Amino acid sequence: MSTVAIEYCVPCGFRDRALAVQKAILNGLEGEIDELRLVMGDHGVFRVSVDGDPVYDKDEDGDYDVDDLVRSVRDAL
Repeated sequence: MSTVAIEYCVPCGFRDRALAVQKAILNGLEGEIDELRLVMGDHGVFRVSVDGDPVYDKDEDGDYDVDDLVRSVRDAL
């Protein structure tokens, strides 16, 4: 089983975005992961990784869609 981490920028106000992604991942993949972590960050970060490997990075992937993120996590599992 795997660990999913959602790193988000606190000063940017990305907490609600991180919580929405967390809820969607839990709803779709709860039985397939061991751990889901929220990691507080800064400097505009919003990144989702599976076992340390990024599946989404705001700086590289631009706009995000929650369903696309869940699919990316599922693919990485």
